[in-house]
Amino acid sequence: MTIDSQQVIQAIQETLYMVSFSLVIGSLFGIPMGILLVVTRKGGILAKGIIFSIVNHVINIFRSLPFIILLIAIIPFTRIVVGTSIGTSAAIVPLIVYIAPYIARLVESSLLEVDDGIIEAAEAMGATPLQIIWHFLLREASSSLILNLTTATIGLIGATAMAGTVGGGGIGDLAISYGYERFDTVVIIVTVVILIIFVQIIQSLGNMLSLRIRRH
Repeated sequence: MTIDSQQVIQAIQETLYMVSFSLVIGSLFGIPMGILLVVTRKGGILAKGIIFSIVNHVINIFRSLPFIILLIAIIPFTRIVVGTSIGTSAAIVPLIVYIAPYIARLVESSLLEVDDGIIEAAEAMGATPLQIIWHFLLREASSSLILNLTTATIGLIGATAMAGTVGGGGIGDLAISYGYERFDTVVIIVTVVILIIFVQIIQSLGNMLSLRIRRH
């Protein structure tokens, strides 16, 4: 027995659902954490060693866990949040926990690329810390942020594929259930091609948007 087009379409929809939802929620947590890492570090505009240390260590803890281990480790938490540990909705919980600290590190990297002279000029003009963050840090780093969020999105696609090993749905689940377990090479090839297309489209869009922002 092989897959039909409807199963492929459903798997694609589930993957897009997991990636988009996880990316949005993960960004809501990850971007503020990344900003905190930059502004509270030594020499930052809101230097607070304690806050920096706490955020830094929390991010390091979650970043040190491979996604497949994280997926299993937080099953009890996932059950509390969504009532089950199996399925597409359940997979979103560990995906958010995985991608948020990853985004935080990428945001930190982008913001640290901003020239110190720009921050000093903003402070000399009397800008508040919030104004510096919004109008100078984020704006100057916008092109780099787009590229890094593109990288995060591609990382999420890979993570959703791994979520298929525990019945998370999507392309990964299709590859495991029909390709690996039933020794169907055609299914494996189809899922690989779909994932490659996803990555190519997302990377191209990210590059295009980043270039457009840089030119402006």
